[in-house]
Amino acid sequence: MSNLKIYCVTNKRLDLLESYSYKFGWVGKDKVPENYIRCDDKENIFFKEKYYSELTFHYWYWKNALNLNDSNWVGFCQKRRYWVKKESEKINLNKNNFKNHLLNEAPDEWSQYDSIICNPVNVNKVKKIKMLKRGFRTIIKKPEIFFNEKKQSLRFHFDMHHGYGNLDKAINLIDEKDKKEFFEYVNNSVSYNPHIMFIAKSETLDKWFNVVFSWLQRCESEFGFDNLKGYDTQRLYAYLAERYLSFWFNKYTKVLNWPWSFFDPNEK
Repeated sequence: MSNLKIYCVTNKRLDLLESYSYKFGWVGKDKVPENYIRCDDKENIFFKEKYYSELTFHYWYWKNALNLNDSNWVGFCQKRRYWVKKESEKINLNKNNFKNHLLNEAPDEWSQYDSIICNPVNVNKVKKIKMLKRGFRTIIKKPEIFFNEKKQSLRFHFDMHHGYGNLDKAINLIDEKDKKEFFEYVNNSVSYNPHIMFIAKSETLDKWFNVVFSWLQRCESEFGFDNLKGYDTQRLYAYLAERYLSFWFNKYTKVLNWPWSFFDPNEK
């Protein structure tokens, strides 16, 4: 029996992967395919799916399936982004080779760590024209951002793409023990661990879910749902969780960055 269980969260059926070892968490509006795990029953937040994205299934798993007595690794990926084996980091996944490269067992080196999160991505390689178009309000206040890539932080990136000032408002609602450090993190970092993908043992998962969903619940009092529209803000709660994940796992766990790959099993 594998010491790793991975849940792939999807709103589209992934026929190609159904014979693989993954379990599938369904967040789509269509009829739940056979053998996919629905998250609109028992204790759930399925009505928030449009705003919470894959967090909808994470919440369901936390409330209904997480077993604190389970000592195995449990991980989450999504329909187009997958964990891969360490030696497969440079491989382009396709329909013919994915079974050779997708991660399905926990390597021995993980025994020294509490959690696994995605290799980071940089946000400070922004085209000048885009900065002027989407980051004008920030650049007016801090012109050095336009010329200095080290100043093009996570906070600047979030303000450009997910609503100016929204990250600041959300951080003001975070637990006091994290507030100052998280502000420093988003102001000084130019990379983060993306995609709300993580692998950990049950005890760590329980702590993470408790912290992040408590915070997002408080954020709902600030942002609500009615004004969240389009790519920029409709999934605001997922974007917030994605940034906080990088900070939280690095602060509270002994974490290992791990390779992941983009792969669309439904691509023609």
